[in-house]
Amino acid sequence: MLPKVSGIDVCRELRSRSNVPIIMVTAKGSEIDTVVGLEVGADDYVTKPYRMRELVARMRAVLRRRPFDIPESQSVVDLAETIRVGDVVIDHESHEVTVRGELVQLPLKEFELLSILLTNAGRVLTRDTLIDRVWGSDYVGDTKTLDVHIKRLRSKVEIDPTNPVCIVTIRGLGYKFDVPKR
Repeated sequence: MLPKVSGIDVCRELRSRSNVPIIMVTAKGSEIDTVVGLEVGADDYVTKPYRMRELVARMRAVLRRRPFDIPESQSVVDLAETIRVGDVVIDHESHEVTVRGELVQLPLKEFELLSILLTNAGRVLTRDTLIDRVWGSDYVGDTKTLDVHIKRLRSKVEIDPTNPVCIVTIRGLGYKFDVPKR
């Protein structure tokens, strides 16, 4: 139970402002409650008691069916059309990358991976986070795919790819884009 406001009101208000997926989890299990919840904008309606695996499966199904829209003003690309970290510049609008003043050609996945690393420069990003953000949360391939893309990126960004100083491996965690000290 929500204090002072009903779940229906919360759902209605949220839906009027956003397309974020909504799954109502409630003790109200009558047919009319379910219908009203779905009619005001819920994507799914689960009654208590519920099974955790089923709830997780329903969440995944909702996300597969309906990726929510992020307004363009909030997208990573629009936050900064051009990002500069050290000698690396990424221009989202023209889809170009320059390293030490020279244009570097990157395939789409490498471009997306570099963009995420630059946007989060100095922060460690886990392997799972990078895979989710580049390939999507439903990616079921081998995590070695990420390692291959990192290796290719290093060959294009690093002065000495065998001794990386920009795209650094943090053992047991993931990777980070580090700004080399001069």
